[in-house]
Amino acid sequence: MRRIVPLVAAFAAAAALSASALAGDAAEESVPMSHGRQFDEQGGAEIFRDVCAACHQADARGAVGAAAYPALAGDKELASADFVLSVLFKGLRAMPPLGTMMSDQQAADVVNYLRTHFGNSYADAVTAAQAGEARRAAAP
Repeated sequence: MRRIVPLVAAFAAAAALSASALAGDAAEESVPMSHGRQFDEQGGAEIFRDVCAACHQADARGAVGAAAYPALAGDKELASADFVLSVLFKGLRAMPPLGTMMSDQQAADVVNYLRTHFGNSYADAVTAAQAGEARRAAAP
């Protein structure tokens, strides 16, 4: 019994250290994700990183796997701000209406970010007022 107690204690200490190290690694490598039904992120870059990139990828080139997530990089559909706002507030195919969890300013910010990054260069900026109009138009 005397030999077992130190062995068990050593094993428990090693397990605790391993779990602590693994938890630290997981925290450092995890992708930031938004919380809850209302997004806290501010600014188009932060919203894209924490919300959109989960499906469309960090480089906005899309992905195919369990589902197909279209590329937003170099996307000619983004030329129409009305189309992008409609998709954001109504959803499209597998994309849910994520804009309903954003303020009008957040929606405008992420649309403007998408339309001016990733090889897209559409200069006509969307305003929060336009996003609000699109929200009301999308409401049932």
